[in-house]
Amino acid sequence: MEMLGIDIGGSGIKGAIVDTDAGEFASERLRLDTPQPAKPAPVAEIVAEIAARFDWRAAIGCTFPARVQHGVTKTAANVDDSWIGTNARQLFESQTGNSVIVLNDADAAGIAEMKFGAGRGHKGLVVILTLGTGVGSSLFINGRLVPNTEFGHLVIRGKAAELRTADRARQAKGYSWKRWSKHLSEHLCYLEFLISPDLFIIGGGVSKKSERFLHLIDCKTTIVPAQLRNRAGIVGAALAAADMK
Repeated sequence: MEMLGIDIGGSGIKGAIVDTDAGEFASERLRLDTPQPAKPAPVAEIVAEIAARFDWRAAIGCTFPARVQHGVTKTAANVDDSWIGTNARQLFESQTGNSVIVLNDADAAGIAEMKFGAGRGHKGLVVILTLGTGVGSSLFINGRLVPNTEFGHLVIRGKAAELRTADRARQAKGYSWKRWSKHLSEHLCYLEFLISPDLFIIGGGVSKKSERFLHLIDCKTTIVPAQLRNRAGIVGAALAAADMK
């Protein structure tokens, strides 16, 4: 089956048709700049433009950098605060004329990683952390998503964990891999204490450099790098669209 996946970010909105049986792009990826400021109406226009460019007339899966509950965006990260409380699903459906499912970007990436990447075939409790500008998270129990986790915002030593463990924090503060890995270890060990996961998957751009830090992480849970990398959001969005009823 082929479905359209769209991944909304603070700087770019990306879309591609995805072969949901193979987890591969069935078209070239299209990227358009995110309008600034990233308010609902102009962002919806870009989503509609991407759908039109593909001449798409079926369901669409769309990621968003926020907690999303029943199609309503509850937070706003790297987009305008006017998104808070917006029914994004209705907005995108009215602009595209198609059925749309909207989900958190880290949840979408996790869906893709569990089906086609490092989480494939794993049962039990799996935690996926995407280390980038912040720390996104997704949680799966026997392959089923528990949506809208925010493990990057766990408070450790008085601060949100992502202020030390995001890749942006590593770069901005000039942390060595060794020092940064100590912060990441503390974050993962706290999660380990709270929920006893069976597997950690580390995603985000930093996963390409996993050999620099994974061996330095001091916790008992198995840790592996993500495999889908920058394809994960679009592929996961398309998979969510394919599952729409």
